[in-house]
Amino acid sequence: MSPAAVWTLEGGEPDEKCKLPVPMTILVATLILSTTLSLGALASPIIKIVAAENFYGNVAEQIGGDEVSVTSIMSDPNVNPREYESSVEDAKAVAAAGLVIENGGGFDGWMDRLLSAFASTSRIVLKAFNLAVKKLPGNGHVWYSVDNIQAVAVALSPSLQKLLPQSTEVFLRNDRVFQESPEPIREKMTVISSRYAGTPIGLTETIYLYQAVPLGLRVLTPFAFQKAIAEGIVPPTATTAETENQVRQQQIRILICNDQSISTVTIKAQAEARAANIAAVGLTETVPPGETYQTSTLRQLDELRSALIFAGS
Repeated sequence: MSPAAVWTLEGGEPDEKCKLPVPMTILVATLILSTTLSLGALASPIIKIVAAENFYGNVAEQIGGDEVSVTSIMSDPNVNPREYESSVEDAKAVAAAGLVIENGGGFDGWMDRLLSAFASTSRIVLKAFNLAVKKLPGNGHVWYSVDNIQAVAVALSPSLQKLLPQSTEVFLRNDRVFQESPEPIREKMTVISSRYAGTPIGLTETIYLYQAVPLGLRVLTPFAFQKAIAEGIVPPTATTAETENQVRQQQIRILICNDQSISTVTIKAQAEARAANIAAVGLTETVPPGETYQTSTLRQLDELRSALIFAGS
């Protein structure tokens, strides 16, 4: 593995942005950091937050309000997270951050390497996987559970209060608003579950299990197939054959796909689903531009419900 690929997620390929060897990235970021911190000291008190993924960054923005400046590293819905590579800008942002939010659970190990390179005794690090109240075996996509996102928010508010005590009332007020905001999501999930629980579906990977399970949908796709796609590796041959047969024989009513994790296997599965007149629902691992965690989740649930209606027609 080349030095430039050290911070790339397993199975990913380096992209075109600023590919420097790890030692050089750290050196450049360190030189820039001294200037950044000096300029920052002249500004009004504000908490610099770095979120490894923008769904956590969005939550931080909602709770922190004007008292925080949030940098979300993974935010492009057109990029496969497994192809991510750290840049000098990312390293500089982490080095200057007072609070960092990462998923953990093996999903974004590159963030741990950045934190190690720029260690700080005053920085607060929140790992969503450790905070999650609901975890599925072999599945690190904990943010797809509303309960887990709320758990992150519960930990976020007191962390912000510690870093900026004079804005405690702002953080408490914003947190109260946020904690009420997922109720429309839960209501919509209840409606879908009451009508479509037990419906056989297919998943190209494990990410949507955090909603499929509480919705009561019956996932037929072999777990080994889902997990392989999620990890960016070739699924076992037998599981691929079983998945393809489920589509061709219309054993599933809809196919839910991760639009940010595309391979020849998933492209083929989607094509066969269209040929079998099976509705395909796309989702992303990041919040699309112009949306919040809540609006993005509600939109995806609406798309799921439309597909289920089509499947039952």
